[in-house]
Amino acid sequence: MPQIVECVPNFSEGRDRRVIDAITAEITKIPGAVLLDVDPGEATNRTVVTFVGVPEAVLEAAFRAIAKAAEVIDMSKHRGEHPRMGATDVCPFIPVANITMDECVALAKRLGERVGSELAIPVYLYEYAASCLERKNLADVRKGEYESLPTRVGDPFWKPDFGPDGFNSRSGATAIGARDFLIAYNVNLNTRDKKNAATIAQRIREQGWPQRDENGKIIRDAEGSPIMTPGAFKAVKAVGWYIEEYRQAQVSINLVNYKVSPPHIVFDECCRLADELGFRVTGSELVGLIPLDAMLQAGCYYLKKQGKITGVGEDELVRMAILSLGLDQLSPFDAQQKIIEYRIRRPGRLVSLPVRQFVEATASDSPAPGGGSVAALCGALAAALVSMVANLTHGRKAYLQHNDMMEAIANRAQDLKARLVELIDRDTEAFDCVMAAMALPKKTDEQKAERDYRIQITTQKAASVPFETLSLMPEIAQLARTAAEIGNTNLTSDAGVAGLAVALAAHGAAYNVFINIQNLNDREYIEKTKTETKTLLAKVDAITAEVKAIVEERLFQVRGMKRDVIFV
Repeated sequence: MPQIVECVPNFSEGRDRRVIDAITAEITKIPGAVLLDVDPGEATNRTVVTFVGVPEAVLEAAFRAIAKAAEVIDMSKHRGEHPRMGATDVCPFIPVANITMDECVALAKRLGERVGSELAIPVYLYEYAASCLERKNLADVRKGEYESLPTRVGDPFWKPDFGPDGFNSRSGATAIGARDFLIAYNVNLNTRDKKNAATIAQRIREQGWPQRDENGKIIRDAEGSPIMTPGAFKAVKAVGWYIEEYRQAQVSINLVNYKVSPPHIVFDECCRLADELGFRVTGSELVGLIPLDAMLQAGCYYLKKQGKITGVGEDELVRMAILSLGLDQLSPFDAQQKIIEYRIRRPGRLVSLPVRQFVEATASDSPAPGGGSVAALCGALAAALVSMVANLTHGRKAYLQHNDMMEAIANRAQDLKARLVELIDRDTEAFDCVMAAMALPKKTDEQKAERDYRIQITTQKAASVPFETLSLMPEIAQLARTAAEIGNTNLTSDAGVAGLAVALAAHGAAYNVFINIQNLNDREYIEKTKTETKTLLAKVDAITAEVKAIVEERLFQVRGMKRDVIFV
């Protein structure tokens, strides 16, 4: 799965749709950036925009949106209820998949430097990107709002991290940072009494609830602030309210960092507290989007509670999460629309095709999908078979001593399967890039040089994809060997097919590596890749030979067959 980052810029315009559309149009122009939501507020005169994509695309889309906002919004005329200090008031980067917070901080700094230098807008870094502790909190950075900016000029404390140390009357200033992903999540109760919901909210939120004396009065400190008893969870904000539309009370929750306090753990605590107070949780509701990782965690959590193996497919984990959290109680829960990674999947992916259509696409007169995609598919099927054997061994009375091993095998096989499924499409994409490079013009010497350069770069990339497929095969072969040796004997043939599929995937991937590198000019890279490819193939061949021997031996032992009956 590629790196995915989310960006949620807030623009100081929520009433003029033409202005809003002009800004968001800049985002949709960038390939690799997907606009997910545009939420304007008339009273706040502010629009919250959400888009996601690969880091470089998101960075470029953010810059263009900020540039357009500086062009179409005049902060000297802005009025609204929400605190603000700039045309683009705030622009955070949020890690979603396969990207670290440090990488998002780097994106924030790159964007800040560009906005400051190219657009002459003062930029303050905040949250994880903050240059000092005093600027970590957005409220502190924005203190005094737009109207305070002229008085900041010349004050060393308020010197911007990027851009001019002066007052930009039209665009104001912009806060750019990196923060954790926020999940807006509501838990539904079988009561209309919002006091019950508020009680649970107090118990679960980090802030907690005020302490009271024997007379019920709030206990305060020397400065008059309530003394609080902390709630159960860090990085959780919550209130209780009643929703007339649903005729139910809800615990409305902001999970500020789901990796610290995941939805399923908070949900179960709400269930426990509701039961303690004499009522019940009937389900929950997701407002906005959720990362796939959070759903997979929930699915694994509830399978473990049932004593079931967790090495199952992604679809099953998502289904288990939806069912266990009651996410479809109030309305149907469409995973394709609510899970971020699913929303940004591009159309036309090979892995989304039915089997028959995939086969027909391979059999057509187009060179892609071709051998590289088929090799990755064979590897994915091998991993899938290994996971199946482990799943159908786990928990069986005769194999209980291998439960831990089978669960580990199933989970690892699922991880490898997911990587190979992505490689099915990546192989075809890499081939398309080579074709695009070959189609570049070559009339002038400069054009020829650029075309040759692009062909070399894309061809090396095309070789790297099947090489990655091959590099996964020794581990899958080893998993198949273990599954064949100690797995459920009724599935011995399945483990054997997994071993054969590994061998096919490995040799098929190697063919595609070799056919690509022969067109490269880098002799050192070619020789290095050849050596590594042969080494990997030797490992796969050695292990799959062992798988074959184990499978045939077990078949004869268990079934009482004579070897020469089926193997000549």
